[in-house]
Amino acid sequence: MVIGGGLAGCEAAYQLARRGVQITLYEMRPRAATPFHHTPHLAELVCSNSFKSEDSLRAPGMLKAELKRLGSLLMQVADRTRVPAGAALAVDRERFSTEIERRLEEQDSLRIIREPVESLRSFLDDPDAPVIIATGPATHPLLFAELKQLLGGDSLYFYDATSPIIAGDSLDMSRLFFASRYGKGAGNDYLNAPLTEDDYIAFRRALLAAELAPLHEGDEFTPFEGCLPIEELARRSEGAMRFGPLRPVGLKRDGGKVPGLYAAVQLRREDALQKAWSLVGFQTRLTQGSQKEVFTRIPGLEKARFLRFGRMHRNNYICAPKHLLPTLQLRAHPHLLFAGQLTGLEGYVAAVATGLVAGLNAAQLAQGKSPLEFPRESATGALLSYMVQADPANYFPTAFMLSMLPLAAKMRGKRARHQALAQRAKDALDAFIHERLSQD
Repeated sequence: MVIGGGLAGCEAAYQLARRGVQITLYEMRPRAATPFHHTPHLAELVCSNSFKSEDSLRAPGMLKAELKRLGSLLMQVADRTRVPAGAALAVDRERFSTEIERRLEEQDSLRIIREPVESLRSFLDDPDAPVIIATGPATHPLLFAELKQLLGGDSLYFYDATSPIIAGDSLDMSRLFFASRYGKGAGNDYLNAPLTEDDYIAFRRALLAAELAPLHEGDEFTPFEGCLPIEELARRSEGAMRFGPLRPVGLKRDGGKVPGLYAAVQLRREDALQKAWSLVGFQTRLTQGSQKEVFTRIPGLEKARFLRFGRMHRNNYICAPKHLLPTLQLRAHPHLLFAGQLTGLEGYVAAVATGLVAGLNAAQLAQGKSPLEFPRESATGALLSYMVQADPANYFPTAFMLSMLPLAAKMRGKRARHQALAQRAKDALDAFIHERLSQD
């Protein structure tokens, strides 16, 4: 059984089905709503539509390359539903989720049930029936309360946010220009709103004065550092946005410099027809009224029509170093496996990776075989090793980083070091696939 139809749950279910295991996938939507889903589809992308860089010498690209070699369904579909996004892999989010749903419905050994799972009690005493829990930050309250009890009261959380999405026909194209930083991708994959120094200063002041949406009662604001709200970034220093998502470097208009360019807001297309555009790096906690007031100050967005407002949401997760093995099994109940953001790992690609590993190891258990542990030198193995070896007292969500890999031989130059790490990771994974997966 797989509980949760997000990225991790869908990948896990597919890996089980392709190995001939009879599987039931539970998804509580649309029977039970969440604060941040907008559709009933499986594998809905609730934050951005980007899986980040495809450069195999950067962390997201290296992990994606491994997932493709391991036969990830979600990476296959992402490639087929992509939209231009420079050096990043971005997708048409609606086509992506509907294609995933269709592919899973075609699996003969997979049954999908649309109702919430509120308790694990009936599964705890059956070690022959592996269960993957991939319910993410929107875990049903009754199920999460039971998980806390199962884990001795442990419960962690942080706050994440989404960016607004704007209708393409409401943009003033005369004030915007197409360009990618340093001409990456096709060179014109992003729309850019140029800001002068005065524009930037006024925009930052408006952000700092804007009204914030309230948090859950009793919560402290604990943001994810890798995805800070734009107003939090503005609060940290005057130049933080300009050296972050609004950096103007590498942008040219019609092959030349942009006069007076001090900062630039980028918009990424959400679909192939350019009917919707998201504000890149503009995840926010502002109220809807404040978003209208502040974001329409951006040149070209004065008459913007918001298809979806940005929203802050609470993400619950477990303390993985205390409770999980690198195989994603629960130490106290090895037939229970965890995947996705519930493990405390962050980002779409990490969610897919944990779903794939959980599905693979649940299949091993269902077939009476030993679970597999990925090599530490691979990106996948390094990510899982970090998860179980981190300091439990300071375990906070993080995406895969190259620093998680064991050190390679000393080399001059950053690129040479990254090439050595990437080659060693590829060799380790290829050997693992040949020696372990081909046999199992």
